[in-house]
Amino acid sequence: MSSRVPPARVEWVATPPGGPRPVRPPRRARRYTGPPAYPAVPRWGFPLLAWRWPLALPVQQQGDPARRAEATGATAVATLWITAGVAGLAAFAEGWRYVLLLISRSQALSRTVLAISDALVGTTGLILWPLGAFSGLFVVLWALRARAAAAQRIGVRNARPDWQVVVGVLVPGLNLLVPGSALAELEHTVLAAEGERERGARPYPTLLVRFWWVTWTATLLLGWFTFAWGFRTGVQALADGVVLHALNDALVAVLAMLTVRVIRYLNRLLLPVNPTELRHLWVRAVRAAPPPPRAPRPSTAPR
Repeated sequence: MSSRVPPARVEWVATPPGGPRPVRPPRRARRYTGPPAYPAVPRWGFPLLAWRWPLALPVQQQGDPARRAEATGATAVATLWITAGVAGLAAFAEGWRYVLLLISRSQALSRTVLAISDALVGTTGLILWPLGAFSGLFVVLWALRARAAAAQRIGVRNARPDWQVVVGVLVPGLNLLVPGSALAELEHTVLAAEGERERGARPYPTLLVRFWWVTWTATLLLGWFTFAWGFRTGVQALADGVVLHALNDALVAVLAMLTVRVIRYLNRLLLPVNPTELRHLWVRAVRAAPPPPRAPRPSTAPR
């Protein structure tokens, strides 16, 4: 009788390289301490523009002359407001100097008061000249771009080329007539694009443009007269020169504010209406509108 030895049981255990991974303890739930805080604005999620009215952000077209005129007009308006403020301060300084001249006829003046008056007159006069030149540069650039935008809108070519406008603004004598007439032509073209003027009619400026033209001419004439008056000598001539400088600075301030009004007026006509600026808009009447299209009614349709 023979006895058989049962085979040995072998158990194979497969382990990953490096040994068995340690068992992680279960994660304990943390106590809620409020919403998360970030050191900077996260870049994920919805963009900020998704919550705005889409019409409030029109697509900017780089080649659109109207948009370029709008951007240049905004820069011109900013510089014109600064020019108006400096010119008003210069007019106040000249007026104060004239009051000091009247007081000095009967009594002595304080050295501090005279120093402040001289510093105010000198500083405002030194700043006003380059500031006025920069404002004029931006206004002329705006006018050229607005002329191009208005002409492109109605499909015509400006009768006066751009170089004539620039020369007419710079040359003395011509700058009494050319800026006003060029502005009247620009207004006529813009109104013709709106359908309020005939294209071939003679430009007739509105009251605002005519008032600007008169103020522009008066400012130039008074400026030239004040410059020529400065060559005269004598106490009375110097006192009269102070008055002339005060009046000229006041006219410069008025001209700058009128120019702002003209730029905004023409840009409002030249550019499309911004829907965000409309309040309580309703349709009162529809005139000269084509009839709405209707599909042809087939002959087999029941009546």
